[in-house]
Amino acid sequence: MTTWFQQQGVNASGVNVMRDRFSNESRGFGFAEVEDSDIDRAVEQCNGKQFMGRALVINEARPMEKGGGGQRRARSESGH
Repeated sequence: MTTWFQQQGVNASGVNVMRDRFSNESRGFGFAEVEDSDIDRAVEQCNGKQFMGRALVINEARPMEKGGGGQRRARSESGH
């Protein structure tokens, strides 16, 4: 995917596709690291473009909201 960004005129120093921890399948989103000066160009050049048959939505990452994300734990309950 780094090569794809380069083909669009954006220098991405790293790309991280988020995957399900159990199935290892893509969760359908990820993050690309670009220089601050390239953020607007990345959005303009890449938003809506096709990658492997899917239209990408490219926007600037927002900070995580408090209480969101983090580690989730499975919980089982019994009737006792």
